[in-house]
Amino acid sequence: MDQHERHNEVPRDGEESAVAPGGIVVGVDGSEHGQCALVWAAREAERRQLPLHIVTAYSVPIFAASGLDGGYATVDDSVIREGADAIVKQALDKVSAYSIDVDASVENGDAAGVLLDLSAEAALLVFGSRGRGGFVGRLLGSVSSALPAHAKCPTVTVPLYCADRLGESTEDKHIKAEHAKAGPRTVENVVAVGVDGSEQARVAVLEAAEQAQRMGAKLRVICAVPQYSGSLAWVPAPLDRDALFADIKVQLDAGLAWLQSHFPRLTIETELRDGAPVDVLVETSRAVELVVLGTRGRGGFAGMLLGSTSDGVLHHAKGPVLVVPDREDPRLADRPNFGPMLGAA
Repeated sequence: MDQHERHNEVPRDGEESAVAPGGIVVGVDGSEHGQCALVWAAREAERRQLPLHIVTAYSVPIFAASGLDGGYATVDDSVIREGADAIVKQALDKVSAYSIDVDASVENGDAAGVLLDLSAEAALLVFGSRGRGGFVGRLLGSVSSALPAHAKCPTVTVPLYCADRLGESTEDKHIKAEHAKAGPRTVENVVAVGVDGSEQARVAVLEAAEQAQRMGAKLRVICAVPQYSGSLAWVPAPLDRDALFADIKVQLDAGLAWLQSHFPRLTIETELRDGAPVDVLVETSRAVELVVLGTRGRGGFAGMLLGSTSDGVLHHAKGPVLVVPDREDPRLADRPNFGPMLGAA
């Protein structure tokens, strides 16, 4: 078999779509955001030596007619279908140079629902931060908000802001203006992961360590401590932040020892930051290859890191963000053996 498995006959609606279990699924819709997601997904498929499945989804709109004889009218889907076919064929052409097996499908249905279904069999789900809207649309708009919280596998959201680091260009005037304002920047070969003491964060740390190994990158474990949170707002006297930071540092060091025991050859560092988790992680995303989060966290003084914070990071990140769903991991069992745990009672 040729190393580039090209399925140019895109499956028609109702036909079985051959999504290889354990492969990488990427959603495209013809937008610049989708192109960035496609390039990132192809690189990751090559890095992991996994098959890549390209998918676009559309639904036929129904319009309510006005007048006394009002009813409902549907749009002929042939033109929409042809446009969707063109999008996936263009995507297949774009990734033809990568040493991966790749196929594609056009699905009729709500994009979020389609991708959520595919996540049950995928190793990774990749999409842009938002898309073009319209008939083929919704794929990368509200989808990018809905999927990380509900997908059955890890998801990666790729913002248009990082098009340049992927070798892509953009005509988005807001992105161009932001790049001009920010000036030259260097992207470190670092995977950064946010922690807050929750079990979900520890699962995310393990995934981040595996990803850092795949990328040949350094792992940076970040804990951000905001000035106040709702649980501490009633405290009448100023909090002794020096003592608080010293205590957290002890727990971070214990977590580092645990993580290093499972990844002895990985370079790992911890970073304790003073500031709101969203702000810290969004700023970090400008200068690292990948930011990793869990789906939700514990809240409290270490910051609601993975609930509302993950949503905030996803909306404002300047680089790819990997969100790891809750799951069991046997490596969590020996964490207490390495010392105090961040956020433990």
